[in-house]
Amino acid sequence: MASGSKKVIYAALIGNSLIAVCKFVAATFTGSSAMLSEGVHSLVDTGNQVLMLHGLRRAKKQPDEMHPFGYGMELYFWAFVVAILIFALGSGISLYEGIKHIRNPEVITDPTWNYVVLGLAIIFEGWAWSVAYLEFKKIKGKRGLWEEVRRSKDPTIFTILFEDTAAMLGLVTALIGIFLAQYLGIPELDGVASVVIAAILAGVAILLSIECKGLLIGESAGTAVTEGIRALLQDNGRIVSVNELLTMHLGPTDILVNVSLDFADNLSSSDVEEMISDMEIRIKAQYPNVKRVFIEAQSFLSHNRATSE
Repeated sequence: MASGSKKVIYAALIGNSLIAVCKFVAATFTGSSAMLSEGVHSLVDTGNQVLMLHGLRRAKKQPDEMHPFGYGMELYFWAFVVAILIFALGSGISLYEGIKHIRNPEVITDPTWNYVVLGLAIIFEGWAWSVAYLEFKKIKGKRGLWEEVRRSKDPTIFTILFEDTAAMLGLVTALIGIFLAQYLGIPELDGVASVVIAAILAGVAILLSIECKGLLIGESAGTAVTEGIRALLQDNGRIVSVNELLTMHLGPTDILVNVSLDFADNLSSSDVEEMISDMEIRIKAQYPNVKRVFIEAQSFLSHNRATSE
């Protein structure tokens, strides 16, 4: 999945870098507010992809004394930073430019530049979007897009997919705004297009921040993994009860499992130690993303007293 994430990010990085240059050149020659907003949008997206690559690199760092569980959650932090940048820079600057050009409209001098650049941008952005969507489709299965985003523990692919979707909507908005401003002779519509682009970016940023917040504060491994581990433990006749089963993602492919088990009373301490070791091996074999398993031997009654207190 890491290689798939990098593939998506590199595709978006190349596409947005080329598009940003083209948009700024067009905005310089035509004075279009919508085109300038789109240029800022692409520049912010390019910076975001660099941050996502940085997050992937940092997440690979090995555990140390200060971070015994590793750095996997750094990816979630940088994805959250990306959401903030989309809102603060992308949406904020687009809104400012839009309001400025509505209050002080400027006639677009040579719209041909805009149409050529927007056409090329739609081609480049469409290619980057298709790469992101195909990678996302590999993990989506039969679930809907939004449900998969909610379940996903890897923010890189759905962040890029959301960014590229917002970019495509922004390009269409800019194209419509520039055309109407020219055709109807109402230059304020160019500024209105910038405001609409700002709203699109703000919406995407809010969605991303909500998803990244959940990952940052800690999400479980999901029902399929949690219930699968529970079934595996309950299948052992020498385990009386599974008192508590806690899971948390420390990274897209790094799951922490904490289990409290009540073992049969006739087992010796060496038997319990052997069973704990065997359970850990079996859990990791069945669920490769589980990297750490902590099993506590505790009677059912003691566990109930502890939780009630």
